[in-house]
Amino acid sequence: MSVFMDLNLTFSTDKNRLQRLIETAAHLGFSTVAINYVFEPTAKKKQEIPTPTPINDLIDQLPIVQGRSRPIRVLNRLTIVMSDSSHFAACMIYDVDIICISVTEKLPFFFKRAPVNGAVDRGLVFEVSYAAAIRDSTMRRYTIANAVCLMETCKGKNVILSSAAETPLELRGPYDITNLALLFGLSDGDAKEAVSSTCRSVVLHAETRRTASGIIYTMKSCSESSCQQEAPPAAAADGEAPAAKRAKPHLTE
Repeated sequence: MSVFMDLNLTFSTDKNRLQRLIETAAHLGFSTVAINYVFEPTAKKKQEIPTPTPINDLIDQLPIVQGRSRPIRVLNRLTIVMSDSSHFAACMIYDVDIICISVTEKLPFFFKRAPVNGAVDRGLVFEVSYAAAIRDSTMRRYTIANAVCLMETCKGKNVILSSAAETPLELRGPYDITNLALLFGLSDGDAKEAVSSTCRSVVLHAETRRTASGIIYTMKSCSESSCQQEAPPAAAADGEAPAAKRAKPHLTE
């Protein structure tokens, strides 16, 4: 059975709304969701990057996924809004996981095969969200046009579909999303992967970036105070030598 994911649920300061979003996603069959924090830097003043709120502070008990016996997995995600001229750098240079495609306006540039193929070779994915197409008919045209332009360049590879939902009514089930993907030019197989296996690859790619090529994983060593709290190894009783260094008795008849 496929594991479906929605890696873009818009963060809201309203905890009740965010909780309803997560509960609706679990009811629709999504096993993993990501809460999206958006940061748009400006040159006028210094800004602080938003700090993700712990999941335990947002929702007391995670809902059970429909059709499964396990609770939904909730991740945090940070999206940085860049200028259009940074598209090439995002594909070839920046250490990121997802490149979001704008769906609220017509793209001022055309996708080129060189940077797109470079991003695919680096393990990056392109994201197309559909919630804007539900809110407004004009944005619906932009969403379909920009998505089709992307699919013609990347051939439907390394693409994920997410909601960017702000309310539970903007969420759709996984199979409804795969049907919508046909309008974007995806095949049946690529459409299903866009909400399942490709999303899983993104999560693994994000975890791998903290390691050395996915081979070595570093962990913080215990502090001096915590190490001192550990009990020292038991010494030999009555000052005797360790068992490994004691003379072995000779057996006699």
